[in-house]
Amino acid sequence: MKKIAHFVLICTVIGSCTKSISQEYKTETIFQPFKPPIAYNDAKEQALKIVSQMTIDEKISLIGGHNTFFTKGFEKFKVPAMYLSDATQGVNIRRHLDDQLEKSVAFPSPIALASTWNKELAGNYAKSIGEECRVGEIAVLLGPGMNIYRISQNGRNFEYFGEDPYLAARMIENYVVGMQETGTMATLKHFVANNTDYKRRTSNSVVDKRTLHEIYLPAFEAGVNAGVMAVMTSYNLVNGEYAGQNKEVITGLLRESLGFKGIVMSDWWSVYDSEKVIKSGLDLDMPGEPRAEYPDYMKKDEFFLRTSAKRLLKEGKVKEEDINRMVTNILTTEISMGLLERPIKDTSYLKNFDQHVEVALQTGRESIVLLKNKHVLPIDKTAKISILLTGEYADKIPHGGGAAEVVGYNNTTMLTALKEIYGTKVTYIENPTDEDLKTASHVIYSTGTFDSEGWDHPFNFSKNINKEIKHIASLNKNTIVSVSSGSGMNMSEWNDTIAGLLYSWYPGQIGFKGFAEIIAGITNPSAKLPITIEKKFEDSPGYGYIPTGKKLYTGWDEDHRIIDPITDVKYNEGVFVGYRWYENKNIKPLYAFGFGLSYTTYEYSNLLLENKSIKAGKKLNLKIDIANNGTVDGKEVVQLYVRDVKSSVARPLKELKDFQKVQLAAGDKQTIYFTLTERDFAFWDVETEDWKVEPGQFEILVGAASDNILARAKLEITKE
Repeated sequence: MKKIAHFVLICTVIGSCTKSISQEYKTETIFQPFKPPIAYNDAKEQALKIVSQMTIDEKISLIGGHNTFFTKGFEKFKVPAMYLSDATQGVNIRRHLDDQLEKSVAFPSPIALASTWNKELAGNYAKSIGEECRVGEIAVLLGPGMNIYRISQNGRNFEYFGEDPYLAARMIENYVVGMQETGTMATLKHFVANNTDYKRRTSNSVVDKRTLHEIYLPAFEAGVNAGVMAVMTSYNLVNGEYAGQNKEVITGLLRESLGFKGIVMSDWWSVYDSEKVIKSGLDLDMPGEPRAEYPDYMKKDEFFLRTSAKRLLKEGKVKEEDINRMVTNILTTEISMGLLERPIKDTSYLKNFDQHVEVALQTGRESIVLLKNKHVLPIDKTAKISILLTGEYADKIPHGGGAAEVVGYNNTTMLTALKEIYGTKVTYIENPTDEDLKTASHVIYSTGTFDSEGWDHPFNFSKNINKEIKHIASLNKNTIVSVSSGSGMNMSEWNDTIAGLLYSWYPGQIGFKGFAEIIAGITNPSAKLPITIEKKFEDSPGYGYIPTGKKLYTGWDEDHRIIDPITDVKYNEGVFVGYRWYENKNIKPLYAFGFGLSYTTYEYSNLLLENKSIKAGKKLNLKIDIANNGTVDGKEVVQLYVRDVKSSVARPLKELKDFQKVQLAAGDKQTIYFTLTERDFAFWDVETEDWKVEPGQFEILVGAASDNILARAKLEITKE
C-alpha cells in the first residue's frame, strides 16, 4: 500500500437523506501543504552552482553552527546567516544576544493547544509566532515539538501535542503551514522516540518498527507531507545509536520512508562521532562549537564537524561528496524559502501583535479542560458571593522551563483576570485561616508544577499540596481546583472531595482571562484532554523506566553526564500507548483521553455509513447528527474511532481516526460528515514493511471521549 496523507474534509449539507452521503458533499476542500516560493528542483540547481564555487573550508564552515544560534553566511554568494530560535509556543527572547525582539507573545503551551482540538486555531497560533519571528529576524523557528506523550513524568510534555498520533498529526500539519506561510521555516522535533528527559543523553529508546510507524512517526509524517523545511534530531539513542548520527533513523526513516528533503539538524550538543554524523544523512551540527561552562568531556574535537571534518577528509574516512550533500541540502532549503532574494527581517508584522494576543486568548479559552463540576460552575457574578482565591499560581504565571520558556508581556494572572469580572467579590489570601475558608462562598485553589527539559518530574503532587486541598475541601463544599501543569498529575487523593476541577495547563500571558470567563460562564468550556490521566503512575505503560536504585533529579548537571552508562528504555508496550494501553489492560484511568465537560449537553444520533461494505483500498463516507440540547451555545469535539474486530496482529480496541470541532447554538442541530481512507483501517505490517488492511469486520465508533462512545456502526471490508 502506498502512503496516504489524511486530509481534512470541510463539508456542507446540500441534500436530503435520500441522496447518497457522497452527493451531500457540496465541496471537498483538501488540506493544502505549504509550497515554498521557489520550487525544490530549481532551488537545488542554484545550490549546486554555489557549491561548485565554494572552497572546502567554506563548505565545512556551513555544516556547523556559529555563535550558538546561527548558521554561517556568505556575502559573496548572497547567502544570509540564519538565526535559529526557540520554540513552539512563542519566541524565547535571548537577552544576551544583540538585536533581539523587545517583546514576544507567550502563547498557551502546545499541549494546551492540543486540548483545543481546533485545527484552524493551530494554524493561526503558528502564523502569529511566525510573524513575530519575521520581526525578530529569525529565519528558523525551532518548533513544533511533537514527541508523543508516553509517560506523564516527561519534563517536556508541555511542549508537545499529547498521546494520540492522529490528533498530533492534524495539529502539526496546520501548525507547519501557518508558520511557513509567514516566510519562517518550521522545524519538526525531536526525531525520534524522545519520550523522556531523564538523563536523555544516555537514554536508549528500544522500539520496534511497527510501533515507530503507528505511534511515533505519524506526526512527523504529517509535518513532512505539509511541506516542513527542517527537522531536528533528538538527544537519545534509538535502538543503540544516537539519533543525530543514526543512518537508519535519518536516511532510512526520515529521508527514505517519510520522503523528507530539507535540512536535518542535530539538537544542541547531541552528537559525538563526526564520521557517523557525516554519513548518517544529517546536514547541520548545532551549535557547532563547545560551550565554555560544560565539562571537558563534552568538548572533544570529534564532537564538532567544524573542527574534525577536514581531518576526516585527509584520513579518507569521509569524502568531499559527503560534505557537498550536506551543504547542498542547507543551501537548497534556504534558496527554496526565498532567503537569498528577500530580507529575513520584516518589521511590518509589528502591527499584528495585538492580533497575536487575541489568538493566544482564544487558545486559552478553548484549551482549559473542565474535568469536574458538581453543580458549582459557572459562578454567577451578579449573585451574593465571596470567592477566596489561594494557591501557588493564584497571582503568578505558571510556565515551563528550558528552551521553550517564553516570558511574554502584560501578563494577566488568575487573580487579575478574576477581579476584572468579579471585582471585590474575589479576594486573594496566600495563607487563609479556617474561618476564611468556611465563610467564603467558593474557594478556588490554584496549583501546578514547573516542568522543564533536562529532567523529568514526579507524577505525584507534594504531600503538603495534597493535604492542603483535602483540608480546604473539608471546610468548603464549593472548592474548585485549577491545575497548571504540562502533564497529567496524580489527583486521586482528593479528586472525589472537591466540587470543581479545571486543567489550565501553562496558559501563557493571557490564558487566565479565558479561565476567568469559564468560571463566570462567559465562555462555555470546549476543551478535551489530549492525554489520559491515570490514577497512579504504576498504571501507565512506561512505568519502571527509571533504573533500579536511581531517582528523579532536577537541574542540568545530570543531563550533561554523557560519561554515564547507557540505559535502555524498552518500549515493551508496543503500539499500546495512552488510551490504547488502558483499554487493552482494562485499567480505568482517573480521566480518559478526549474527555472534557461543557455547560450544555449534546445528543448524537443517526449515524449512517454510505456503504455497509467496501473493498480494501476504498474510502468510506459517513455522517452523524449532533444536537445542542441545552440552553447555552457551545462547541463540541466529535471524535471518530475505528476498531478492527479481528486481526492477525494485536491491535487496540479503538483508534482515533478523525474528529471535528463543531459550533452549535443552543437548540441547534447539525449533520457532520467524515471520510475514512484506506490508511485509517490499516496497521504497519513488519513483514512487507508497509501499511496493510486485512479484510474483515470493523466498527465505526463516534463519541464525546474515548470512553464515551455514543454511536456505532458495523463495516465489512472485503478483498480488493
